[in-house]
Amino acid sequence: MTRAAADGPPVPDGPGPLEVWASRETVVGDTRVRRALPHRSRRTVGAWCFADHMGPLAPDATPTGIGPHPHTGLHTVTWLVEGEMLHRDSLGSEQILRPGQLNLMTAGQGVSHAEEPTARGGGGGMHGIQLWVAQPEATRHGPPAFEHHPSLPGVELGSALATVLVGTLDGAASPARRDTDLVGLDVRLRRGAAELPVEPSFEHALVVLEGGVRVDGRPVVPGEGAYAGPGRHQLDLDSTEGARLLVLGGAPFESAVVMWWNFVGRTRQEVAEAGRQWNDGADRFGDTGSPMARIPSPRPPWDPSRL
Repeated sequence: MTRAAADGPPVPDGPGPLEVWASRETVVGDTRVRRALPHRSRRTVGAWCFADHMGPLAPDATPTGIGPHPHTGLHTVTWLVEGEMLHRDSLGSEQILRPGQLNLMTAGQGVSHAEEPTARGGGGGMHGIQLWVAQPEATRHGPPAFEHHPSLPGVELGSALATVLVGTLDGAASPARRDTDLVGLDVRLRRGAAELPVEPSFEHALVVLEGGVRVDGRPVVPGEGAYAGPGRHQLDLDSTEGARLLVLGGAPFESAVVMWWNFVGRTRQEVAEAGRQWNDGADRFGDTGSPMARIPSPRPPWDPSRL
């Protein structure tokens, strides 16, 4: 059973059970990551389509960074807990990112960037999360862009402090761009419980960065992703040790997406052509000016003759 929302999609009469799954471990550059999204059961949550939990690396580790690579049809949202990195892109942007600051790059029809180590990058370890947001049809063929936000609003919720990365919470609005209805929160939970208000028409994913948390009574730890479907007005959080987690929510996305390598599109032909153009040096992706080696596109894992 569902009921009609006042100005949005139908809302279920009651929430379904929380889903919890193991993130997939992989390596990006030389950094171990735990990929919570996409998952075989949840390709997108709202417009959120990718979540790589990076590190944490040891304080004396020296990240090597990621050389120039392309993107299409998405926003990259980069958030650090420890360390720092230099973002350099084909728009001419050069921006050091530190904890508490947000980088958001819009790929649109095509952009390239590099994530380089800094002189101080290995002095405090490296820990953070790289997120992608799928762009809707209305904007995904538009121009690329980059924005840096040195500070973001926070909301106290009992024993929790929520930083609003994207969207709004309890009247606090992030200045970061969003092309669909969505929210992204960094929630730091002290020992104890907190009630996190959420939009009932949204679905939500949760990624725990540190500590352990119980969400609606269900334990979730680093290395796991969780899904809370529409119909909730709040998420009940509690921790006996303190925890830090990302809460990513949004209205169910308008269409199915095809994700391959660094591209988000709608068909296999579209993303395969983007990879070919990147390898051919097409003007579409520009030049980052990075001294790091350019990363070539791999071959698609499907038979091109059957497209």
